[in-house]
Amino acid sequence: MLLNGCLSYFTKVLNLLTLKVWDSPSAGSLQHPILKTPLAPSPAREDYPIFPPPNGPLIPGEGITCSYPTLTEYEPCSDRNDRKCWLRPKNPDSGLPTYNITTNYEDIFPEGVLRRYTLNASDLAIAPDGTQKPFAKVFDKTYPGPWITACWGDTIEIEVTNSLECNGTTVHWHGLRQWNSVEMDGVNAITQCPIAPGKTMTYRFKALQYGSTWYHSHYSLQYADGLAGPMTIFGPSSDDYDTAVDPILMTDWGHRSAFEDWSYSQHGGKYDGLDSILLNGIGQYKTNTGLQVESLPRYNTTFQTGVRYLLRLINTSIDTTFIFSIDHHNVTMISSDFVPIHPYSNSSVLVGIGQRYHVIVEASPSNPTADGNYWIRTTPATGCNGLNKASGPVKELEKTGIVRYNPYSTALPNSDRNDFDEKCSDETYSSLKPILQWTVKNDALQTDDIVAQFRNVSTIEPKGPYTVPNPDKSLRWQLHKQPLWLDFSKPTVLNLDNTGAPELAVITHNTPVSAESAWIELAILGMPKKESDGHRGVAAAHPIHLHGHDFALLAQSEEPYTDELANKLIKRDNPPRRDVALLPKGGFLIIAFKADNPGTWLMHCHIAFHASSGLALQLLENVERMKINPDSQRMMADTTTKCSCQYPLKPFSSHEYL
Repeated sequence: MLLNGCLSYFTKVLNLLTLKVWDSPSAGSLQHPILKTPLAPSPAREDYPIFPPPNGPLIPGEGITCSYPTLTEYEPCSDRNDRKCWLRPKNPDSGLPTYNITTNYEDIFPEGVLRRYTLNASDLAIAPDGTQKPFAKVFDKTYPGPWITACWGDTIEIEVTNSLECNGTTVHWHGLRQWNSVEMDGVNAITQCPIAPGKTMTYRFKALQYGSTWYHSHYSLQYADGLAGPMTIFGPSSDDYDTAVDPILMTDWGHRSAFEDWSYSQHGGKYDGLDSILLNGIGQYKTNTGLQVESLPRYNTTFQTGVRYLLRLINTSIDTTFIFSIDHHNVTMISSDFVPIHPYSNSSVLVGIGQRYHVIVEASPSNPTADGNYWIRTTPATGCNGLNKASGPVKELEKTGIVRYNPYSTALPNSDRNDFDEKCSDETYSSLKPILQWTVKNDALQTDDIVAQFRNVSTIEPKGPYTVPNPDKSLRWQLHKQPLWLDFSKPTVLNLDNTGAPELAVITHNTPVSAESAWIELAILGMPKKESDGHRGVAAAHPIHLHGHDFALLAQSEEPYTDELANKLIKRDNPPRRDVALLPKGGFLIIAFKADNPGTWLMHCHIAFHASSGLALQLLENVERMKINPDSQRMMADTTTKCSCQYPLKPFSSHEYL
């Protein structure tokens, strides 16, 4: 019965292959999800802060209203000459604190309102670059998914319905700490069972941080097929600007399902890489014969001379680090991921997979063109590029958008590319200086060494037999013990007494209740210290993402790990801080995070194919102190129904890689 349903779905998708171009919002615009409640309460009297966010949507009337009903002694204070301020006491002599860029947002936040949204995940054949992707999966029939917005301190509630025909799903709210709400992190087999087809789950969490991020399916490779969208929590900024541009999502894109490509890459089939680059869901594609496929107009945005624009940059790629630039303009970085930083300027910014930057661009080109048109470029970094070489030269692929000073112009720019390095890396370590300072004590309660490496799980048995099935005898990635292998029907958060199996790749951290400032340090190595125990060292760069925490980046090196080098590089006084950092090819990272958020947290490579090959581990942090309220427990019980089937059309196995 289930197999027949999937075969029926396959037939319906084949019938869609004759479509030319999918229906999409106009170039540069983003849709908003359906709200179950009004945008903001209608107060009897406005004796508390209620105001439109200073960096809301470009289209008037589409945004939310920030509202703080309990803060009757406060007033909004953000303006174009002081974006560092958010809320201040009406009476400066009241002794009340100001909520601004220096507020310790991990412990202190203004109490906002409840925001309710709905999202619906479904199958849809789309052609964002003019070529059909028949097995795409999207939220609310659009790609990227709707822009979810909230204000600093709000509670966000999102009802997710799974209308996919042949997949379970979950939704992860990337970078949000989920402080004391681990069950809302949206990771299948770790924090929940997948939402079965036809079922609904409601996520609810606090917006303690502010800035921009993205939400995406965390069920296997679904986000690579389109289940992703932007999210912004409005709050203060570390530098001033006049107005803002809606989020800009950059991604690599394949025409086949990522499930199909992953299978080819693992089992010796023909996989040449991804086909094109999209900017806010719009791309250009040429066939391998050089024929330009009919597609949507490129992403466009209009600048007015002298205006300072806030841009929200988000890399939602499968396998590519991008260098974002606008010809003849500099960009000023003011936040990395959810961490406000001291501003610095450059001709471009490196945005790794899963990373986000808020940048300010002043509309004053260094060398004005006659027609006022300038290329926006998303340049694939050399060595972190998952694109098919047959897709065309980088110098053409990278031209993904246009800044126009004349909104009526339709001409393509003839502007010149800025000068920047194209190598695979993160932004310069010393440039990322957080506003809110951390000092990481040299007395971590627990330290661990972790190695990202290939293993042939069918033949190599370094410390006893592998417990992971591998009938195809393919290579797998791993971080700890074995490639992470999960039972979707037994999420870790509900099975804490059964976490000893090596394929669960568990590291346990328990700290005393009295150790409120305890730190956990992890050294993540790109190559094993010694080629032993059947390890196969494969040098590759990996964007490493930690759930449940921002981490301090104590050291980041392209050189192989040695104790001497690590001790020389480690920075403990206000090191860079974020939730995704690049593990350089053959190098190492040393990260530290506060053991202040009990839960079952995932750490993984954000190259989708690597994570799905097992390059991930679980951190069990003070799980005996987890707080899951009764409503959440009942909701989790409702989602324990196993998913019915999985692409490609075959019965679903309850065990799978991430």
